Amino acid sequence: MTKYVIHGGKPLYGEIDISGAKNAAVAIIPAALLVDGVCRIENLPQISDVTLLLRILQELGADVRTVNRTTVDVDCSHIRNARVPDELARKIRASYYLIGALLGRFGCAEVPPPGGCDFGGRPIDQHIKGFVAMGANVDVHGGYIHAKAKQGRMQGTQVYLDIVSVGATMNIMLAAALADGMTVIENAAKEPHIVDLANFLNSMGAEIMGAGTDVIKIRGVKRLSGGTYSIIPDQIEAGTYMTAVAAAGGEVLIKNVIPKHLECITAKLVEMGVEVEERDDAVLVRRTGKLTRTNIKTLPYPGFPTDMQPQIAAVLCLAEGTSVITEGVWDNRYRYVDEFRRMGAQIQVDGKIAVIEGVEKFTGARIQACDLRAGAAMVIAGLAAQGTTEIGCIRHIERGYEDIVRKLSGVGADIRVVVTPDEDKQAQVG
Repeated sequence: MTKYVIHGGKPLYGEIDISGAKNAAVAIIPAALLVDGVCRIENLPQISDVTLLLRILQELGADVRTVNRTTVDVDCSHIRNARVPDELARKIRASYYLIGALLGRFGCAEVPPPGGCDFGGRPIDQHIKGFVAMGANVDVHGGYIHAKAKQGRMQGTQVYLDIVSVGATMNIMLAAALADGMTVIENAAKEPHIVDLANFLNSMGAEIMGAGTDVIKIRGVKRLSGGTYSIIPDQIEAGTYMTAVAAAGGEVLIKNVIPKHLECITAKLVEMGVEVEERDDAVLVRRTGKLTRTNIKTLPYPGFPTDMQPQIAAVLCLAEGTSVITEGVWDNRYRYVDEFRRMGAQIQVDGKIAVIEGVEKFTGARIQACDLRAGAAMVIAGLAAQGTTEIGCIRHIERGYEDIVRKLSGVGADIRVVVTPDEDKQAQVG
């Protein structure tokens, strides 16, 4: 069993470099299926979700060659198989992007239901609505999602999303890139990684307009050819380290970021008494005084991101006064609350609302990461806590954070990875 052991109470000082965006990478890698030729993808984060998706492409028959630590060449020209391996796909939420990409490439797809973090059902009904509108039959049997274009190729159409869905917006873009005619997505999501996916596809020859607005138009083309593309910096990774400084104190220069993408996070930290200085491609975060309460409501971009909700909650636990978080995206994102309570937090949850009474300090405890962003929030709590915190189930954290232990150690955190014998296996052996 592998865990993080953190001796908290140490302020953070130094510099952290931000990796490529997870949420962009997990859509851009499947998008390579649409490209007839070699596409070079740069600034890939070294995380398990990226590794899994590249393995899936290889299993489908792609030629994947590592150029350096953050760059791969992907050639999907010779793929003839639209059935995704079950075991790999079930480990990752973003496997649903393979449906749109394979429908766009072959007019058919067989993909297992997605895995990854569970925040309630996280249904893909809006994805399916888009595929059906574009002329596909979609059903589920034999443990697979089966999708097939009735005319052999996806057809351009108008799709109105009932809710603003990042996943559905990106998946429909993938299915539409090689479709016959024009596809118009209304009520589209506007997150930076949607713009990044559109820029990737356009650099390969697609015709996508309006990404970053609530109406996206995709004129289908006959073919996408190879090219080189560099993924944007990770907005959520940057925000996570910003909140770590806010919780633990200190001063850290967070480099390789797009400050505009961080404005919603910056604004809330400044409200709480944290100093944030924007530079061209970096932000300097400093916290020396006390934290003050604020209220948070998660919303689609440019609102406060749901993927930052657990991390900001860790900071609010240490702020003077009563703070309220309203989760506006997912139904079940407060599973970390019991773990925070073990560390001394005072949180009450009622449906999508959490009321937090600030406490003077966290106290180190043994806790378990229950999902990716909650796990990051537990690291933040451990950094700020008095005493020792042990975090188990760190595989969740490593799905989305590259070298988190090295990066935090580099700014003075006392954090390390510890491997211990699995107690259950020991008992079986005994």
